Amino acid sequence: VHYMKSRFLYLLLPLILILNSGSLFGQIIDFAKDSTYRRVFVDTDNFGESYLEVLENAYPLVINDTLRYSILNDLAYYWHTRNLIKSLEFTKEGLALTREKNNSLWEGRFQITQGAVLLRMEKLDSARIVLESSLGKIKKTDLPKAYTQLGYVYEREGRLSKAAAIAMETLQLANELNDHRAMAVALSDLSNLFWKEKRYEEALEYGLESISLFEERGLHDLDYDFTLYVVGNSYLALNNYEEALKYYEHSISIGKRYGFYNNLCDVYISIVYLESFLNNFDKAEKAGENAIKYAVLLDNNFMLMRSWVAIGKSQNLQGKYISAIKSIENSIEIATTDFSDNFFLSEAYEALGKAYAGNHNYQEAYQAYAKYDNLQKALFTTESNHHVSQLLTEYEVAQKESTIMVQEDQIKKEKSIQRLLGLIAGLLSLLLLLLYNTIQTNKKKNKLLKKQNNEKEFLLKEIHHRVKNNLEIVSSLLALQAEQLEDESVSEAMEKSQHRVHSMSMIHQKLYQGKSLASIEMKAYFINLVDYLSDIYDTKKQIVIHCDMNSLELDIDSAIPIGLIVNELVTNALKYAFPEDRKGEILIKLCYSANCLHLEVSDNGIGKNTRDKIEGTGFGTQLIELLTRQLEGKMTLNIKKGTAVSFEFQQHKAA
Repeated sequence: VHYMKSRFLYLLLPLILILNSGSLFGQIIDFAKDSTYRRVFVDTDNFGESYLEVLENAYPLVINDTLRYSILNDLAYYWHTRNLIKSLEFTKEGLALTREKNNSLWEGRFQITQGAVLLRMEKLDSARIVLESSLGKIKKTDLPKAYTQLGYVYEREGRLSKAAAIAMETLQLANELNDHRAMAVALSDLSNLFWKEKRYEEALEYGLESISLFEERGLHDLDYDFTLYVVGNSYLALNNYEEALKYYEHSISIGKRYGFYNNLCDVYISIVYLESFLNNFDKAEKAGENAIKYAVLLDNNFMLMRSWVAIGKSQNLQGKYISAIKSIENSIEIATTDFSDNFFLSEAYEALGKAYAGNHNYQEAYQAYAKYDNLQKALFTTESNHHVSQLLTEYEVAQKESTIMVQEDQIKKEKSIQRLLGLIAGLLSLLLLLLYNTIQTNKKKNKLLKKQNNEKEFLLKEIHHRVKNNLEIVSSLLALQAEQLEDESVSEAMEKSQHRVHSMSMIHQKLYQGKSLASIEMKAYFINLVDYLSDIYDTKKQIVIHCDMNSLELDIDSAIPIGLIVNELVTNALKYAFPEDRKGEILIKLCYSANCLHLEVSDNGIGKNTRDKIEGTGFGTQLIELLTRQLEGKMTLNIKKGTAVSFEFQQHKAA
């Protein structure tokens, strides 16, 4: 009876699935043949994106446990390219079924799938534990797949040397098993690791060898699709953009056919870089949108984080530094404490440093580059730290065994006490030696760090020096141009621009000459500025300028706009407030009060209303208003006794 029921179900199942899934069913499951299930991407790839729906409809109706496990495992594994939550649900269902039946072999195979899903859910520790647990349950022929996923975990943890070692072990095992697909996957992984280490020629060599093995199989599966992306990355790094795009487009066609959202996101991220290098920024922006789309569909923060990094780097190349800062900060915010991939996180901080530097936020740029340096160091020392921990564990075990032996000897002979004391003395000597070596090593490290800090400080000062020199050149060019102009109003405008540029150059001069690279002492700066303006307009004997303020430091982002405002107001007063060689005074005040920064420039001249008719084009007034808004301030004008212009800004203290 059971046989007849089973036969009836096997006859009925094709009809049910044909009605539900059409011709696609026959491409995967064909009960007319001995092997009813044609394993996806193993026996066939002749199907489209809806193949997961076919599997989902088929596996509950299958009676044979092995066949059911095989379909369910493929369903669980390939859902992880589209929906991690759904994939994990199928995986857990498979684990529950196999444990209920005490089938450890298939339990281990489902654990491999579970490890792949947990890895992409950023649960690296859990993924490693599950994968290591599977190794004692599966067959030798399954080991390459388990090793591959384990290698991905090590790679994401930044343990590149460990990941490379396991890829080599997988390659040796695949050769022993004569498993060409496993060989291709191992070569693909090595190619990707060499690319991360910037060994692009070797990466390309291994990648092309992997592609060749995949194409011998004639099946376009998930790993073949990923390898196309890896080879494209190597060509991109070697500046062969045409070949890179060819491999990327091939990968996209396969990814869209089968719904490989993870690979599609990877490829579109790389296309952002490719199109940006070619200055096709509209195409780069479109590729960035696609990368984000697939990262969101997959609900994968790792992909989303890398997408924003790519977009930020593209904006850097366009000089859109404010937008780049927002994009990259968004990327870093997504990379939570569970985010272990120091390689891509270091790329984010490097790009952030460039964006801050481009936006003249030099202090923030320095901090971002410092984090980039630390991540790069961690990336290449994680493996050695692991090795040290292993040695310490072995040492502790050896110590315990030695202590047990000493205690046993003490029972037999009193001489064992002397041996124990000798052993302790030796260990103490060793510890003292290790402590001494540690102290010496730390001294060397501190000395090296101090040297590096001095070098970086020198470089920053050199940057400000060069900026100051370049601004002085611009100022000189404006002066030369003004002398050649016949139109007095145009010549006057050129001279004013010259003074504005000079006031900014003085800021950078103060930076590289001062003790701090992050702030400017404003009183000394104002004194130098008014001396310069008095010399220019030859008013030292006629007009006295006072800086009634204490020493006060501002960061460069506040100092430059305030310096330009004072330049405009003092220039205006020198030119118009004291006609016919009248004598007078100009007063400059700058101070903090009630959590606000107060600035006042006043004179005892003829007053603003009296001199309105003879003042210039009004550009200076517009500039002052613009700079005031930039500093989130407000301006007040008082013309009762001379002219007094006061400002109140939000608090802008030096960093």
